[in-house]
Amino acid sequence: QVQLVESGGGSVQAGGSLRLSCAASARTFGSYNVGWFRQAPGKEREFVVSLTWTGLTRYADSVKGRFTISRDNAKNTVYLQMNSLKPEDTAVYYCAADRPRPGGLLTTEREYDYWGQGTQVTVSS
Repeated sequence: QVQLVESGGGSVQAGGSLRLSCAASARTFGSYNVGWFRQAPGKEREFVVSLTWTGLTRYADSVKGRFTISRDNAKNTVYLQMNSLKPEDTAVYYCAADRPRPGGLLTTEREYDYWGQGTQVTVSS
């Protein structure tokens, strides 16, 4: 069982930046695929970005060029750097992880077994 704990959320004005962190309990976290999802009020949870254990990334079109995912395997931590934030980025952000499986694009919730509790990001105009 892997526990994920997000941090770094908060309130920021449009155009600002935040960096989210996701700390994992697994000592072999470097061998996991990871992703970030978000859920805005009244909306379904949506894919934001994924990062495979081999270093391949996939971004939602809405965040390309503004968000960057990275990981520090020595710290068992994944980061989401969010720049040029917009009010429509307001949501609860969730970190997710799972061991590599054959196939899949890592863009759907069912591809991840482990989830954090979420951290709120609020962007004001």
